[in-house]
Amino acid sequence: MATVGMNDVKNGMKILVNNEPAVITETEYVKPGKGQAFTRMKYRFIKSGRVVEMTMKATDDVEKADVVDTNMNYMYTDGEYWHFMDPESFEQVQATKAGMGGADKWLKGEESCIVTLWNGEPIFVQPPNFVELKITETDPGVRGDTSGGGGKPATLETGAVVRVPLFVNQDEIIKVDTRSGEYSARAAK
Repeated sequence: MATVGMNDVKNGMKILVNNEPAVITETEYVKPGKGQAFTRMKYRFIKSGRVVEMTMKATDDVEKADVVDTNMNYMYTDGEYWHFMDPESFEQVQATKAGMGGADKWLKGEESCIVTLWNGEPIFVQPPNFVELKITETDPGVRGDTSGGGGKPATLETGAVVRVPLFVNQDEIIKVDTRSGEYSARAAK
């Protein structure tokens, strides 16, 4: 693997830490008046999402991770694996529940996702920013029942539960922001 000096480390770079891929989220090069220069960096492990802060000397090196982000189409799940296909090469990969990174609750089929591959295996799936899903179960909205903030839980066709406004009814299709997991709007008909 290629190594990178601390002077060349940048935000967004993917590195290996204890044989696990991580992405650098913050870097700060510090040159004190007395003593050796150092780099303070924050990185997030791609698989677990855990964030760690580390300080390294300016002479240290980090190993770049052989991580590739590819656009792939979600095809289906067989209960154990989620299957994705590259639309250009038609190559297929399958992700485990751990590799989905929580994206499984937003996918119903044919969505275009960014799949992070490490050694050819999917380790993280980023769903589209917005998805349109049908509400399968929600309580009817009662007029005047807005003392609690005016929202109610709704179960979507994928099994995810989101809070929706009182005017949204069962069997309607809504737009959900997958980054926050919140209701965005009613889907255009």
